[in-house]
Amino acid sequence: MPAMELGVLSDMPNIRKKACMKLLKQQGVHGSKLLSAYKDMVAVVTHMVNTSRSMRCFLKGTSSSPLVQFSSLSEDTNDLGDGGGTPAFLFWPISSFEKLAEELVQMFILELNLKRLLVVELLSISCEEAPQDDRYCWSDELYPGEFDDLGICSLHSKEIGELIPPKIIGFESHSPVIRSNQQPDHEILQVYLTTWLAEVNIDTHRVDEIFAVIGEEMHVGLS
Repeated sequence: MPAMELGVLSDMPNIRKKACMKLLKQQGVHGSKLLSAYKDMVAVVTHMVNTSRSMRCFLKGTSSSPLVQFSSLSEDTNDLGDGGGTPAFLFWPISSFEKLAEELVQMFILELNLKRLLVVELLSISCEEAPQDDRYCWSDELYPGEFDDLGICSLHSKEIGELIPPKIIGFESHSPVIRSNQQPDHEILQVYLTTWLAEVNIDTHRVDEIFAVIGEEMHVGLS
């Protein structure tokens, strides 16, 4: 804004300062919305992870009881919670559904982590007048309890206190995430937006395949 040509508005008193203050206020509002949307994404992926890990059902109590009770927790080391490998619907045992669920959920975990990188960068954009120390970095907790949520998704390790670096599926990267000290230009912002919308870690063709085979097995329509 300080270097922008304002034309005939240049002679208006404090026009540049007032414009900067208004833009800064709008930036704060949109930043809060972005963080809220990211928090919702974390909640959805966390729910997917918990659901994918809760397919098994274990017998509860003793076999001599006249009532058959079930639990999500095993009380018997010999009870695998899969009905002895019998088909859950037509042909597939629980383990087959778990493998497909893990493959599906892993796509969304990787995409969530990549989007977190974009959120950190977008939240760090500031006016020239804003203190640089207020900018986010990758290791910061973006909201209270975020690291606990990411731990459920295996994206944060409490033992070493580190976040798993983001990556694109099919490509390995061992480089640490380094915060940029420069403000992104319009071209970089376009790349950020394109990456966000493209969902590069979601193989939509494979997702459709998984939904199709599960739908056929369960005789339900999934979309």
